[in-house]
Amino acid sequence: MHVTLVHVQVNPEHVDGFIEATRLNHEASIKEKGNRRFDILQDANEPGKFVLYEVYATAKDAAAHKDTLHYVMWRERVAMMMAKPREGLKYNCLFPKD
Repeated sequence: MHVTLVHVQVNPEHVDGFIEATRLNHEASIKEKGNRRFDILQDANEPGKFVLYEVYATAKDAAAHKDTLHYVMWRERVAMMMAKPREGLKYNCLFPKD
């Protein structure tokens, strides 16, 4: 499986808007071919810090996510909300296997 952890720092005044935009992206993403998980995590101590935990069956499935309309709309909507550019770190999932 192909895993990406996307770290996002959102400006305080945009936290609620970011959560709403990201919820819409989440709801569409979990319906994508090859999607295994698409979790949205918010730091318990710093509400402007988020991690998007994205798991796809293959790297090809993960790449296809970035071509979806809902992802493009999310990316455009939240770009100005971020305190700094988001950082996506890619991982190979060892366990569980599926």
